[in-house]
Amino acid sequence: MAERSAKLSLNTQDLTNEFFDETRLLGIMSPVKDYQFCWHLNSMMGMDFRVNHEIEIQLTKKRRNYFFAVYEFCEPTGSLSHYVYNNQFEGEYLLPEFKHLDFLWLMKGDLVTDEMLQQTINSIRSINGVQLVLELTNEKIKNKEHLVF
Repeated sequence: MAERSAKLSLNTQDLTNEFFDETRLLGIMSPVKDYQFCWHLNSMMGMDFRVNHEIEIQLTKKRRNYFFAVYEFCEPTGSLSHYVYNNQFEGEYLLPEFKHLDFLWLMKGDLVTDEMLQQTINSIRSINGVQLVLELTNEKIKNKEHLVF
């Protein structure tokens, strides 16, 4: 009797969709180091972004590992969490469809109203060196599974 080996595959589409449920995502162009950018956010917006090595994103491309830092800030009141991803590491991109963006800011865990989002965008734009801030909708993101931690 021939033995059959079954191949199991993980359906990441459902996981990705669940991860992005009720999230807002911003793309930011600012040619500064990630720690400098987060320092500006912390000092100008009263936040406390800190690098979280446990949720760092690792991608393997061309038989090489790439590591994308993720900074995290959880609001002390409520359940809204903010994540700033570095979009570039040694010439590779976390979201290659947005090579012009340096950072991605994900808001997750609680409702973010349009007014709150616009206020955040305006605050980010006021930081020296920030050239562009825009909202990225789920339909525009081809590789959103790269953002799942």
